[in-house]
Amino acid sequence: MNPMQLLKMKSAWDRFRAAHPKFPLFLNSVMQDGIREGTILEFTVTEPDGRRYCSNLKISQEDLALFQELKELTQQSR
Repeated sequence: MNPMQLLKMKSAWDRFRAAHPKFPLFLNSVMQDGIREGTILEFTVTEPDGRRYCSNLKISQEDLALFQELKELTQQSR
């Protein structure tokens, strides 16, 4: 990955983390126990008008490999 793109992503993540400080704490809590193959993640989006969208996904071995790659990229940018 281009180092400039990496810096841009880190900057965007830092802004997101500042705007939503509880979300990284939530992720850290989840990661303490570890996400394993077969874990189900559920997502709910509620629009301002009340409409809701819900979905879920079951974590695969390929997903875990992607998470590891992203983790390594973020650690390299520190």
